[in-house]
Amino acid sequence: MSDRDSDGSLDLNQLRTFLAVYRAGSITAGARLIGVSQPTVTAQLQALEKRLGRLFERLPRGVAPTAAAAELAARIAEPLDALTAVAGRSVATESVPQPPVRLAGPAEMLAVQALPALAPLIERGVRLTVTAGLSEDLLAGLRAGTYDLVVSTMRPRGRTVLAEPLSDEEFVLVAAPEVAASIDTARLQAAGPGALAGVPLVSYAGDLPILRRYWRHVFGIRLIGEASVVVADLRAVAAAVTAGAGISVLPRYLVAAQLDSGKLAALLEPPDPPINTGFLVRRPGTRTRPHVDLVFATLRAAARIW
Repeated sequence: MSDRDSDGSLDLNQLRTFLAVYRAGSITAGARLIGVSQPTVTAQLQALEKRLGRLFERLPRGVAPTAAAAELAARIAEPLDALTAVAGRSVATESVPQPPVRLAGPAEMLAVQALPALAPLIERGVRLTVTAGLSEDLLAGLRAGTYDLVVSTMRPRGRTVLAEPLSDEEFVLVAAPEVAASIDTARLQAAGPGALAGVPLVSYAGDLPILRRYWRHVFGIRLIGEASVVVADLRAVAAAVTAGAGISVLPRYLVAAQLDSGKLAALLEPPDPPINTGFLVRRPGTRTRPHVDLVFATLRAAARIW
C-alpha cells in the first residue's frame, strides 16, 4: 500500500499514528491511545519517516521527538483533532484508561502549590508521575517527550514548546525574629546592606543566585560574600533561617505561613521587590489527552489564587 493518498498527500492514518506516539511518548502507549497494534504503529511510522525523515529517536524506554517531529505536530494537531471531532471518533475519551500525566517542575513549587491543587483529581482517575529538577533540564526533557507538562521558572525559548505565564513569585529578605532583632532595619532601609555586615547568609547554591539578584535589584550593588550554609532545597533554606542560621531571600509563597505566624520576619518591604514569573509549559498538540488537559486547566485555575 502506498504511503501517500492518490492525490499525493500524506496518509491521514499515518499522521494520526504519528500524533498519538508524539503525545504518548512511546510506541506502545501511542498504540494503546488509538486502539491499534504496536506492529501497525511501527510500520506506519516507518512509512512516514521514509517520506519525511527521522521523526523519533528510539530510547531504551519510549521515544524522543526530533525537531522535525515537533514542527509536524504543531502543524497537524489542530486540524486532525477537528477532523476527529467532526467524524465522531474520539481517540481518547474518559472511558479509555489514560496513562499517568508526567508533570515536572521545581521541588518547592510542586510540593507547596501544584500537588495540593491537583490532589482532588486523583479521585477522578487522574494518575500523576511527578519529577523535580532544574527548569533547564526539565524543559529539555519536555522537548524530548519525557514529560507532558513542566512548571518552569524560566521562559523557554524556541517554538517546539508552548508556554503560558502561570504565576509571579515575589522574593523577600527574611530572618528569624532573634536574628532580625540584631539588625538595624532602619539603617538597612536608609543606607543599604552595610547593616547586614557579619550576618551569616543561607543560600540555595554556592554562587548565591537568589541573594545576588535581590542585592542587585533592591540595593543596586553586587553582593560579595560567601554563604555560611548552602543547601539545594529552598524548603531546607527556609528551615535553616527559621532556626536562626542566618538570613536569606526566599519566595514569599514558600514562607507565607512563617511570616504570618511570626516565625520569620521580613527585613525589608521594598516598593519594587524582585519578581520571577513561572510558566506552565507543554508540547504542541496534546489536546486529545484529557487528563493532561485537566491537569493543565487545574494548575491554571489554582494559580489565580496563589
